[in-house]
Amino acid sequence: MIDFPYIRDICHKTPSKIVLLVIDGLGGIPHPKTGKSELESACLPNLDNLATRSATGMTIPVAPGITPGSGPGHTALFGYDPVKYLVGRGVLEALGLDINLEDDEVAVRGNFCTVDKTSNALLDRRAGRIYSIESTPLAAMLNEIEIPGIQIAVHPGKDYRFVLTMRGNNLGASVSDTDPIPPENSPSSATALTEDSRATAIAANEFISEAREKLSGQERANMVLLRGFSKIPSWPQIDEVYRLNPAAIAAYPMYRGLARLLGMKVLNTGSTFDEQLGTLENSFEDHDFFFLHYKAADAAGEDGNFEGKIKTLEDLDKKIPRLIDLDIDTLVICGDHSTPAVLASHSWHTVPLLINASHTEGDGVESFTEKACATGSVGQIHASSVMTLALANAGKLARFGP
Repeated sequence: MIDFPYIRDICHKTPSKIVLLVIDGLGGIPHPKTGKSELESACLPNLDNLATRSATGMTIPVAPGITPGSGPGHTALFGYDPVKYLVGRGVLEALGLDINLEDDEVAVRGNFCTVDKTSNALLDRRAGRIYSIESTPLAAMLNEIEIPGIQIAVHPGKDYRFVLTMRGNNLGASVSDTDPIPPENSPSSATALTEDSRATAIAANEFISEAREKLSGQERANMVLLRGFSKIPSWPQIDEVYRLNPAAIAAYPMYRGLARLLGMKVLNTGSTFDEQLGTLENSFEDHDFFFLHYKAADAAGEDGNFEGKIKTLEDLDKKIPRLIDLDIDTLVICGDHSTPAVLASHSWHTVPLLINASHTEGDGVESFTEKACATGSVGQIHASSVMTLALANAGKLARFGP
C-alpha cells in the first residue's frame, strides 16, 4: 500500500498511537500426535481475551504457497510489496549494526556453521546457536583475512551471525548464497548471477577458503555460510508517506536494519522482551507509531521445538497486560510468517492477525489461534494491507476521492 497513488494525500497526522507487535514465526500447524497447533496448545488467557474484543483475520505474507524469509515477511507488514521491495539480508544486518554503507559497498550476512571435517557435509547452519561471547573473537579472527584489490571488513553480529562488507572496483551484488538448499547438503560456492558481479563472487569464495582455514580448529563454528549479497537501495520512507513519527524496538540487528531502511527511528533497547517493553513505556509519549518485535517463537519453531515454542508464546502472553496498561489507541498483533515446529522452518501458511481499537467490538472469536482468527471479520488479506488497516483504525486516513 506504500505505492497506492494517493496514499500521501489521505494520510494525516493525529495524536493517536499505533503499536504493531510482530511475533516472529507466529503461525503453526497441528502436531500429528495432538492435532493442535502451538497456539492451540498454549495457555494464552490474555491474548485470548484480547481476541474477543478485537477484529481478527489471517494474513498472506507474500502469495499463496510462497514461503517468505524474515525480510519480505516484515516488509509486507509495513505496506510494501515484498516482491517489488526485496533487499538482501546483508544490507538489513549491516544497517541493524549501525554500519554506514556506501552506495558502492556490498554487504553480506554471514553465519558461523558446523561442517563435518571429513565430508564437508553441513551439520548445523547456526553452529549450535553459539553466543556472541564465543562468536565475537572468531569474527575478529576473520577480519584478518586479506583479499588483493578488495577492502573487506567482518563485523560481529548477534550470536552466530556476522556481516561481511566488501569494497572495490566492479563489485555487483547479484551473487548466489552459499547456504545450501536443502540444508543437509554441503556449503555451496558463491556464483555470479550477472557478469558485473563476477568479481564479487571470486572475492567471496576466496574469503570462504581463508575462513575455513582459520576456523579449522574450532569444534562447532568451523565454517561460514554467506547469504543476502546486497547493496543499499532507495525506498519510500514511512515517516514521509504515512505522516508518522515512527520508532522501532527490536533486539536483533536485521529487524533494526529494516526499520532504519524504511525511515523509522531505531531506539536503543536491551536484549530481553521485558527490556523492550520498558523502552516502549519510557518512549511512549515521543512517537505515534511503534514497531515492537518478539523473536523467541521463531527461534523455537526453527529448532523444531514444539514445546519450546508453546513456552515462548505463554511467556509473551504474560507480558500482554503491560501493553494493555498503556491504553494504546490501536494495537495490532501479527506475525511476519508461520514457523511450524513440526516443519522446523518457515512455511507458506497464513498467519493470525488481531487489531484492537475503539471501534473493534469483537467478532465472536474466543481465542487467538489460527482456526479462530480465520473466522474473524478481517478475513484473509495480504499482509501489505495491515498497515492501512492500522492507520484507518487510528483515524489517520482521510476519505479517498470526492
